[in-house]
Amino acid sequence: MSTVVATHRPLTRIESRASWSRHDLRELWDYRELLGFLVWRDVKVRYKQTALGVAWAVLQPLVPMVLYSVIFGRVAKLPSEGLPYPLFALTGLLPWQLFASALGLASNSLVGSAGLITKVYFPRIIIPVAAVCGSLVDFAVSLVLVGALMIWYGVTPGAGIIALPLLVAFALATALGVALWTSALNVKYRDVQYVMPFILQAWLLASPVAYSMTLIESPLWRMVYGLNPMAGVVQGFRWALIGADPPGAPALASLAVTALLLATGLRYFRGTEDTFADVI
Repeated sequence: MSTVVATHRPLTRIESRASWSRHDLRELWDYRELLGFLVWRDVKVRYKQTALGVAWAVLQPLVPMVLYSVIFGRVAKLPSEGLPYPLFALTGLLPWQLFASALGLASNSLVGSAGLITKVYFPRIIIPVAAVCGSLVDFAVSLVLVGALMIWYGVTPGAGIIALPLLVAFALATALGVALWTSALNVKYRDVQYVMPFILQAWLLASPVAYSMTLIESPLWRMVYGLNPMAGVVQGFRWALIGADPPGAPALASLAVTALLLATGLRYFRGTEDTFADVI
């Protein structure tokens, strides 16, 4: 008579964690190769089968710079803080297009990676982060254009140039903070991808890209204006590159809003990412 011996196999349970550990730096570091692959994939897809290639990165700031110079520089004669208006406009467009490109790409990144999300596990935040980082390629090309125009006008950067990497991080952090909200919302509500162009158009007009912050004379209203985080970013870029007026106290308000966007965006993203594979 045989005896059946019951064996107990180890049980592995996979469940979401309630802490912030899913987004900690250690886990992101573990998936750094995936992050690099996604960045490279986004860059290749963007320029695949394009006739002009990276020349688009030059045309995107160059065309609006010419239009702004004619309309606002020559016709409206807006003040440009004593600097050549084309250079003034281009140094405003440089951070704005970095922000707008990063936000636009990251907002649609989760939906665009639906096949990957539904097949394997990895920290979902890597997808919008990769989209934001991919926008640095266009930024680097546009920065060369700014350098050429500075040489043309004989403008040399001051000591503030050392703050440029921090200002780039400031712009990317702002884009990521907003994108964590919009990318997660876009999974459930596809209207987000259609609303974003209108939001970016309104945000552009509310940022000192074509005009100077010096038009706002009241210190109180400048602080209120600084609640637009891109106001601090744009003015900071102009100060670092061409010696315009420093951003001053309004930049602190911009930093505070960016920190708030990042904190709340991370919290919302973490609270909804477990449903991405089911809803997308």
